[in-house]
Amino acid sequence: MVFRVLFRAVIMGPPGSGKGTISDRIVKSFGLKHLSSGDVLRVNINNTTEIGLLAKSYIDQGQLVPDEVMTRLIMQELKKLEQHHWLLDGFPRTVPQAEALDKICQISTVINLDVPFDIIYQRLTSRWIHAASGRVYNTDFNPPKVPGIDDLTGEPLIQRNDDKPETVTKRLNAYEAQTKPVLEYYRTKGILETFSGTETNKIWPRVHAYLASKLPDVSRQEAANQV
Repeated sequence: MVFRVLFRAVIMGPPGSGKGTISDRIVKSFGLKHLSSGDVLRVNINNTTEIGLLAKSYIDQGQLVPDEVMTRLIMQELKKLEQHHWLLDGFPRTVPQAEALDKICQISTVINLDVPFDIIYQRLTSRWIHAASGRVYNTDFNPPKVPGIDDLTGEPLIQRNDDKPETVTKRLNAYEAQTKPVLEYYRTKGILETFSGTETNKIWPRVHAYLASKLPDVSRQEAANQV
């Protein structure tokens, strides 16, 4: 029997680090299946699955979803991807989650996006939206024609709670405290690769070159066939 080596990658980075954009580009360039813990959580909550309702009960109380619940949620999704190369986004966020993941597969690499917190703070707190359409503005590089007003409708823009300065600070501090041990866990395993920078478009070419060198020839060929 011939076994093929499957590529398993994890991507990490704080909110606003460009993780979503980089993930999309990885998927398009290499044909990896993308699994986002946030998306999985939302689908299960919206579909009122047993585990979705359990997770929602913690979220509604303002608590973090426990490790065992998140792990169970992700493991059931990963079973569907056993024969595919994949990119895991948003999991693991704690060392127990990382240890549980190690029990079912061997992680090939962990991509860590290291963007200075002051850059992320500025990026997120400058973001305003038109609630009805979802149009997004940024006061630094994509401002509305009239401050605080949607270009098309003339209606007022709002700032999401997640993008308000005090919330952004809390989110960034919480991310650092929670994930620092996970980064160290993967660093000691020798599979952590950190990409530092302030602009996604400048970080991406280095991520692409790194993955192109890491993916075996057979994986690159399969990825090309999937695109």
